[in-house]
This record gives sequence, structure tokens and C-alpha cells, in this order.
Amino acid sequence: MIRWQLSAMLLMLASTSWATDVYEVLRRGGTGYAEVLPGKTLEFPRDHLPHADYRIEWWYLTANLIDNRGRDWGLHWTLFRQALNADGNPQGWNSNQIWMAHAALSTPDGHVYEERFARGGIGQAGVKIKESRFDAWLDDWQLQGDGPAPLPGTLTIRLQGISARLYLGMDTPWVLQGDQGYSQRSSQGHASYYYSQPHIQVSGMIEQPGQSVTVSGSGWLDREWSSQLLAENQPGWDWFSLHLQDGSALMVYRSRDNTAGGAQGIGDQRNNGWVTGAWITPGGEAQALTADDIRLRPLENRPVHRKQQAPLQLPLVWSLALPAKGPEYRWIIRATDPNHWLATAFPYWEGPVIAEGDNPGVGYLEMTGY
Repeated sequence: MIRWQLSAMLLMLASTSWATDVYEVLRRGGTGYAEVLPGKTLEFPRDHLPHADYRIEWWYLTANLIDNRGRDWGLHWTLFRQALNADGNPQGWNSNQIWMAHAALSTPDGHVYEERFARGGIGQAGVKIKESRFDAWLDDWQLQGDGPAPLPGTLTIRLQGISARLYLGMDTPWVLQGDQGYSQRSSQGHASYYYSQPHIQVSGMIEQPGQSVTVSGSGWLDREWSSQLLAENQPGWDWFSLHLQDGSALMVYRSRDNTAGGAQGIGDQRNNGWVTGAWITPGGEAQALTADDIRLRPLENRPVHRKQQAPLQLPLVWSLALPAKGPEYRWIIRATDPNHWLATAFPYWEGPVIAEGDNPGVGYLEMTGY
């Protein structure tokens, strides 16, 4: 039985890695899994923990940092849980849960990242409350809360010879995205449960051979779980998180639509696909945004280099506006470095951006399914 379970896990990972469209797993029907429905009340600390009856979920941290020499750094760390089937979680060596984690650093010298996998049930990875403290880990990568919530807490990672130990503080409420945490992702009703902490104060140390630096900045944590995240006509998504100069924060999400006539080109004025977002005040009060509130369009493609593959043209300059809030709510968003492609099992682009406008800022952009 143990050998069969290990073989099944490895076959699943291999098929995911080698498939023509690896994001197809996020479009498969969710039969047998728990369904995402409106009206659910999110409860904490319960919902900081895994939801094994849903197909997929993640704990997702990004941070824009500056070191004591005035140089920019970026960090993202993500822990994913994926169920192999909808038969429930038998625990132990028979667990049907797979864990995957990504860590990436944008350093003054370039971009480094790693990907790790673990099987569930044997202690190699997981999320739980241990001795009254939140604990999320895969091998020696760990996000540990000061209490039963992930924040405030400490992130510890090591990759490519670089180690980071960062304290993550928060003093504003959790933001329930969408309709009290129910976040619709398509016109067909695909959805997730989704909440965030957009106002994380980050401080700590990054060490690499020959030097150590102290860093500080702003972070963003997303929590999301679902059983079918994408519709059949959605190849992937574009996600923006921005920390603005006046202390406000902004999230915009777009699931792209590849149906006939739905392709969006450079400079196209349309919101192509399903668009949603949130405007968050410095005090943590959130206003949900719909497609009627958001004007998002790509302005410029740039070549992105990938290992052992031809460069990929991706939209790395965007225009973003919230017209109803006023003319000052407009930004040009630019990737600080195009070469942030992650050639992971689920390949995607993720990296720091700057937002130029009357209320400028910094943030992160994630683009999947390209």
C-alpha cells in the first residue's frame, strides 16, 4: 500500500509537470470535493488551517523590501496543498494530500528560486496549530505565528545559498475578499474562499556568502481555497497587489477569457475576462471592486528569458485605473525586472512592480497560464 501511494504521487507530479497545459488541473470538475458557495462565514483561527475536503489551497506571501544599503529586494513564499482525490484524507502514510512550496528572492544581483514537494501525512509538510502557535512548513521552510494565526509571525527560508529570517507584523484586520470571503472567478460561478492581510510590516535579515543585510518593507499574505478555480475558457490569471504611498493597498485580479473574440491586445480598452479587486484603507477597511470599477489593460510586451527555452513575450507594463474614485486613481505599473519566470511544475511569472501615479507605490504581479 505504501509503495502504491508513493507511485501514485510521483505519477501525479510527473503528469502535472509534463502536460501540455498544466493548469488544466485547476479546470477539472470538482465532483466529490466540497463546493465553494456564497454565504459561508469564515472563522479564525479555524480557517487559517487546511481544508482537506477542497481540492486545492495556498498560503501566499509577497514582500517588497529595502536593505540597509538602500537596495531593493523582493520575496515570495508559497505553500500549496493539493488533494489527489475526493475520498477524504486517511492520514498517515495513506494520506492523499500533496504539498508543494515555492520560494523566490529578487536580489540586487538577480532572481533566484526553488521548488519543493512533500507528501502529506508523515510530518514532512503541513499546516497546524502546535503548542498554541500556527505552524506552516515544508522541510526547513517555515512560517510560524506568534499565536494561533499566521500573523504576526516569523518566516524562515533558505534557497540557493541565501537564507532569510523575517518578522511579519500586522495591526489591521484580515480583509475578506469578494463578498465576505466568497470570491467569484467566472461568469459560470467558479469561485474560491479568499482573504488577505495587505498591511504586513516586514523586518529581518538576509544572509548570503560574504554579506548579511538587514531589510524592512511591506508584505502581503493571501489565503485561498477552492475545488475548481478556473472555467474551461480561462487559461490563467493576472494578479496585482500594490502598497501605495498614502498607506492604502489595492488588489486587482483578472481571469483571462480565451473564447472567440475575447483576446485582449496591447492597448485594448476592454476588461477581458473576469475582473475583481479590493481597495483597502490604511486602517484595513476594504471596499470590494467589480469589473465596473476597474480599468485594466496591458500596454507593452517585453521578452522574458527562460532556461533552455525561447524568450516569452509577456505584458510587463500595464495601465490600471479606478475611474469612479477620481482622476488621481490611475497608475502605470511596470515590472522592475522582466526575468522573473519560474520554471516550476506550474510555470508562471511573479515579480516586484512599481506603480507610477499621483499616489505611487510598489507591489507584486503574478501571471499564470501564458
